[in-house]
Amino acid sequence: MFHAFAFSALADRSAGHPASWRRPFLRWLDGIEAGWAVPLLLACFVIVWTIYLCIAYAGAGLHPDVLETWSFGRQFSWGNVKHPPLMGWIAGAWSSVFPASDGSFHLMAMTNAALALWCVDLVTRRFAAGDKRVIVLLLLMLTPAYQFHAQRFNANSVQLATWPLATYCFLRAFETRTLPWAAAAGLTAALTVLGKYYSVFLLASFALAAAAHPQRRAYFTSASPWISTVVGLAALSMHLDWLMAHDAMPIQHALAHARSDLATSLRDALFFVLGLLAAMAVAAVTWIVVAGPRIRRFAAEMSGLNDGLRLLAYIAIGTVCLPVANALIMGTDLPSLWALQGLFLFVVVAVCGASYPVERFHTVNMTVLTAAIAVAAALVGAPLHALYRNTHGYEEGRTYYQEVANEATRQWREWTGRPLARVDGTESLALATAFYSPDHPVYGSGAADQAGHSNDDYGRVSLCFQDQPDCIAAAEDAAARSGSFIKREFVVQSRLLGWLGCTRGVVALLVTR
Repeated sequence: MFHAFAFSALADRSAGHPASWRRPFLRWLDGIEAGWAVPLLLACFVIVWTIYLCIAYAGAGLHPDVLETWSFGRQFSWGNVKHPPLMGWIAGAWSSVFPASDGSFHLMAMTNAALALWCVDLVTRRFAAGDKRVIVLLLLMLTPAYQFHAQRFNANSVQLATWPLATYCFLRAFETRTLPWAAAAGLTAALTVLGKYYSVFLLASFALAAAAHPQRRAYFTSASPWISTVVGLAALSMHLDWLMAHDAMPIQHALAHARSDLATSLRDALFFVLGLLAAMAVAAVTWIVVAGPRIRRFAAEMSGLNDGLRLLAYIAIGTVCLPVANALIMGTDLPSLWALQGLFLFVVVAVCGASYPVERFHTVNMTVLTAAIAVAAALVGAPLHALYRNTHGYEEGRTYYQEVANEATRQWREWTGRPLARVDGTESLALATAFYSPDHPVYGSGAADQAGHSNDDYGRVSLCFQDQPDCIAAAEDAAARSGSFIKREFVVQSRLLGWLGCTRGVVALLVTR
């Protein structure tokens, strides 16, 4: 109780006579409704966390998921072997403007995260104005979703932006029941599916939330849901056609996660919920401190939500309960990181559902806390991470990617006298060589080149680490069946600003036809 009164007294004193260091923050908060405060916050977010990524991974390559996304985006397609095509489209569009480099893709990842937060703000604006809009964003910045999860730009992180955008359009379609918003809801719903099939849980949550809402009759007897359905299916038609032509390969890949028994599914479901709670822990504690004694009204406020927030709350509940139910019924895997893009729903409901205003004393403190964490991560955490990884490495071998790619390319050119056209072997090394080699070979069998020749016509390099006997055996067997080949072995060593680090052996099979 004393703690609550102390905070209240400080807030009152700060409101009347703010400290000089608080005044720039107060001016910034005054600019929220003027339209420049939120873009400034997001720009600072991108700058600081891009710097963090560039420093933390200075001696290492990009995560294999990012390299795979870049590989999928090299040619436009309505699908690929593992996932729907949206992540590849984004990477391909980005690469057409920015160079294929580590810094460029770190910037892309953080730009996607900032876009996601901007889409969240679109939703928040439906229910709150002023400081609460920033509070929602600050609380989300205190979760790991928009920095560490987002830096692996893949099918999961793409959903950070598509989910709030689709939610916003669905809310507008449900409220207005007009043709433009119904069409927008269908189009953005299709976009989420083109990001990852996991998004069907969001779309199912839309339907169930609408069915549970007091205004369900007005919505379902209007043309709005049917327009959304038709537009969504039309937007997905080319991808569906691709699936039929390619034996639904990404769906088969998704079904590979559906082989668990009931005990494993129960454990996964428990850890799924616990993982989401852990991801929200810092933000939740921060909000509880800000609310103070008013947190006791939380249950009453949640039961008295207005129609729009009630719809949003139903969607939020569905995005957690439906995956859990599916995991128990189908035996699917259920990592909590698959659902991080839905955390914004709970934050918006909690903050906008609070009937009381938040004192600027607390808003400024939250801003300083969030900024301090980001700056400390960039200036202290990132260098320590880079130093540690230079010595201890990564299981996937990220600290060696550039050196392996250069050495494999050099040896291939020396032996054949032509550019390296194709690379395979262990996935991480093959993807890395495709990205970091100056020849940018195709990973896997690939498609025909512009002259109509198969990449197999030009041979390939198969790469494995020496501690991967299964990869080496498979590569040697494939090389023996393909034609003439030689086997080379070399050792690579990580380097960080001239400091030598750990070493690892590599086996390269150079195959010609």
